Amino acid sequence: MDKIYINNLEFIGYHGVFPEEKKLGQKFLVSLELSVDTREAGITGDLTKSVHYGLVAKDVEKIFLKKSIDLLETCAENIAEMVLQNYELVIAVKVTIKKPWAPLQMHFDNVAVEIIRKRHKVFLSLGTNMGDKLKNIKTAINKISLLKDTKIKKISELIETTPFGYIEQDDFLNACIEVETLFTPQEFLQTILDIELKMGRVREFKWGPRIIDIDILFFDNYVIEDDNLAVPHPWICEREFVLEPLSQIAPNLVHPLERKTISMLYRDLLKQKKKD
Repeated sequence: MDKIYINNLEFIGYHGVFPEEKKLGQKFLVSLELSVDTREAGITGDLTKSVHYGLVAKDVEKIFLKKSIDLLETCAENIAEMVLQNYELVIAVKVTIKKPWAPLQMHFDNVAVEIIRKRHKVFLSLGTNMGDKLKNIKTAINKISLLKDTKIKKISELIETTPFGYIEQDDFLNACIEVETLFTPQEFLQTILDIELKMGRVREFKWGPRIIDIDILFFDNYVIEDDNLAVPHPWICEREFVLEPLSQIAPNLVHPLERKTISMLYRDLLKQKKKD
């Protein structure tokens, strides 16, 4: 990925945990590494196809000098979030903040904090078979769209499907959506669980009826196996009600473990279904 560098912007700031730091101020050096596809700008000479580093620097200055903050970590998070919110062409940002006058009683060059933050592409499956199903899906999508640092990029058509697992229940209404977010996987999982809870989700038994079910199918190309989160979702390849709508919005998405596209997995499932 192409990079744009802004190195060692110098500010006098009032950040730190000690009263003297907040009162007297000290020097900070802020550097950014922006991951941007610069090819179109390079070929056409059109600045709108790249990122104006002068504007970025001014925005960094505004947010860095806005108020006193205890931790460099917080300063770095604020800068990274601002860049990713304000500059859509930036795919990822590395922020380094150096503090050369830090209160250490020894010889040193500087202390520094460095973070990397990026936009994440997430695919979600939504399902419901209780109450007003259409309203439930629309409500869930709306709540996701209102999450901080989150945008809905694509929405599949709604499909009606028979129950999976426990069949003595009403048919489901299903959909898939593509989301862009700055949340980490665990943070995003918690926001999804909160939405389910606020909408009245009750987990009585496995495969049971639900007013809303939101599953994380893919989170970038991550492979995660935690106690409370498995990505890619382990049942993707066996669920037609997931693969059908997902193939509408991401047919060429490659499953990081199966090494097949979603459209290929969907075709494989339909072939197996005919054999059965």
